[in-house]
Amino acid sequence: MRTVAELEAKLAEPSEALIADLRSIEGDIIVLGVGGKMGPSLARLAANAIKQGGLNKRVIGVSRFSNEEARRELEDAGVETISCDLLNDEELRKLPDVPNVIYMAGNKFGTTGREHFTWAMNAYLPGRVAEKYKNSKIVVFSSGNIYPFTPIGNGGVNEAVAPEPLGEYAQSCLGRERVFEYFSHQNGTPMTMYRLNYAIDMRYGVLLELAKSVDEGRAIDLTMGHANIIWQGDANEMALRCLTKCSNPPEVVNVTGPETMSIRWAAEELAKRMGKEAAFTGKEAENALLSNASKSHQLFGYPRVSLLQMIDWVAEWVQAGGQTWNKPTHFQERKGKF
Repeated sequence: MRTVAELEAKLAEPSEALIADLRSIEGDIIVLGVGGKMGPSLARLAANAIKQGGLNKRVIGVSRFSNEEARRELEDAGVETISCDLLNDEELRKLPDVPNVIYMAGNKFGTTGREHFTWAMNAYLPGRVAEKYKNSKIVVFSSGNIYPFTPIGNGGVNEAVAPEPLGEYAQSCLGRERVFEYFSHQNGTPMTMYRLNYAIDMRYGVLLELAKSVDEGRAIDLTMGHANIIWQGDANEMALRCLTKCSNPPEVVNVTGPETMSIRWAAEELAKRMGKEAAFTGKEAENALLSNASKSHQLFGYPRVSLLQMIDWVAEWVQAGGQTWNKPTHFQERKGKF
C-alpha cells in the first residue's frame, strides 16, 4: 500500500464472518460520530459487507461534517450521511430511529483546559442518546484508559478488573459507560461496551509515532515501555460484530491485539526496515496501560493483520513519505492528562 486510496480499500475489506454476522441482525445501522479517525473506514466497511452479502440494509453516518470532502467520500461509498450536532437536543431527536447503533462520539485530546466539554460529550450526551435509541442495540465505543496500570508480566487486565481511571478524560470515559449502563437497566436496552486500545493505520497510531521518531533521529522515551495495538480494519470489524453480542446488562469486551508489545523492540524492528538506528531515553517502568483481549479473540477470532505486518506497512509508508495525520495517541502519558 503506497496511497491513501489503497489504504482505505484495505481497511474496508469485509471478512465472510462479518458478512454473516450482519446478515444475522435485523435492520439498518447508524454510526454516531462517524467523522473521527475510525468512523469513515468503519462505515465503508459496513457498506461493503452489506453490498458483498447482498443484504437489504442501510448504513447511516452522523457527524457535524466540517469536512465536506469526507462527507462526499462516504456517500460515494454507499453510506447515507446526516449532518447533526449531537449535543443539540432538537437535532438529535430528528435523527431516524434505527435498530443498530454504533456510538463513536466523544472527546479526548484538548481535555485539559476544556474539561467541561469533555464531560458533556463523554458523560452527558450518552444519556440523551440512550433515551433516543432505547429500543435499539447499541455498541458503545469506550477506552482501555479506564483500567489501572498493570505489571508487565500480568498479560494485561481483562474485563473482570474494576476500572480505576486516571485523569479527567479516563474518568469521563467511565462516566460514558456508567450512564449508558444506567439506561440499559432502566429501559432494557441491549448494549456492548467496546473498550479499545490502540487502533492504528499508517496515518496515525503508536507505530507511526515510533517510526517518525526513528526517521527523524529523535530519542524515544521508554518509560511507558509496553503497549497493545490492533489494525484499525480489525478493530472496526470487531465493533460491527459486537452488534451480535449486545445484552442487558451490557456485555463488556476488550479489543486490541494479542501481544504485549515492547516499545523498544517495535522501534528497533522499524529501524531495521528503515535502515536507521533507534535512539532511546529513560527506562521501562514495571507497569503500563495494558489490556487482555482474549475474550474478543474467542468471540471473533484473532486479528487478521499481524503485528509484524503492521510494522512492515508503517515502515514502508514513512519511507515513501505517505500522508499522515497530526493526531498523536499520547500512549506515553502516565498521569492521565490529555
